[in-house]
Amino acid sequence: MRDTLKARRRALDPADKAAWDQRIGARVLAWWHANPHASLAVYWPLAGEPDLGAAYAEMAAAGVRLALPVVVARHAALEFAEWLPGEPTVADRMGVAVPAELRMVARPPALLVPCLGFNTLGYRVGYGGGFYDRTLAPEPRPSTVGIAYACQLVEFIGDAHDVPLDRVITEA
Repeated sequence: MRDTLKARRRALDPADKAAWDQRIGARVLAWWHANPHASLAVYWPLAGEPDLGAAYAEMAAAGVRLALPVVVARHAALEFAEWLPGEPTVADRMGVAVPAELRMVARPPALLVPCLGFNTLGYRVGYGGGFYDRTLAPEPRPSTVGIAYACQLVEFIGDAHDVPLDRVITEA
């Protein structure tokens, strides 16, 4: 299933993808205006994930403290480092962009979570490391918004350890 979902994303027309990224970004901003948070975990786009850079910049300009996820250990929950749009990043040992200067912060009360795939019940398919599930398991649970393209909707049964997202935003 992961290979199929990756192939779907790779097959997206670049012009369509750019337009969809803008549409998703606008929907994220609308969600944030309706559910304002002083801090928000975001993600750096990998392997064709939606690029929400413009939305991140707008939220940061409005005073939202943004944080990027940081993998600290293979079987641990994610931790978070404060990040400002335009600030330099470096690739960690897993190839994920993290701020060049790590200023660690507590887990934000809301997270934007990239999805390789998702189902109608809000469960997501990631890359298989379980980092987000471990991050979302402890109480109090943060607000979660999955980010994906509509073509990544797939039917599957979540595992017992999977944590559903509160909502998923797509271009559709």
